[in-house]
Amino acid sequence: MHFNHISPAKTRAQKEHRANHILESALVLFVEKGFSATRLEDVARHAGISKGTLYLYFENKEALFKRLVEEMVVPLVQNAEHEVNAYQGPCNNLLQQLILGWWKMIGKTSLSGLPKLLISESGNFPDLAEYYVKNVVARVRRLLTTVIQRGIAAGEFIECDAEGVARVILSAVVFPVVLQHSLGIYDTAFENDRYQRAHMELILNGMVTKR
Repeated sequence: MHFNHISPAKTRAQKEHRANHILESALVLFVEKGFSATRLEDVARHAGISKGTLYLYFENKEALFKRLVEEMVVPLVQNAEHEVNAYQGPCNNLLQQLILGWWKMIGKTSLSGLPKLLISESGNFPDLAEYYVKNVVARVRRLLTTVIQRGIAAGEFIECDAEGVARVILSAVVFPVVLQHSLGIYDTAFENDRYQRAHMELILNGMVTKR
């Protein structure tokens, strides 16, 4: 008698693939419909599975959202942290890399819908908003602050409130992705790339020391 043998590694890979597919479906629906309006059965239907199968992976919608952030956003933050720790060179170049990298990895992808989602629904889901701030926003802000402080210490940047400037930079990079999922739909003259170039020029012209 012959038995088909499926290795544990293959089984794990299949489960990971299905979990990732569920997360991708959830992201699409959260951005399109909002967190409140998206039901787990909607996610299951979009993923092509039963609601019961979805519950084998995620106990509720909040757990699904947190896993989405853990799998899709936090690794990008970790990569940026590693980049900053390993970087040796002018801090103004590093700052540009971080801003443009954020735009490339989030601003131009489906993840760009998350900031608008959290801003609009944070009052109804404070636990999720707090989770996102702690694991994403605060870490990115600390990262930017570190780069600015390093630039000040090296004499590349003027003396300034490093954390305050980091907040300004973060707000300015989040604004266009919120806009593109709201009023930007109706503002055909708004160009994200043009906005990012202008933002970069303003930041660096205001911070870099004149030698």
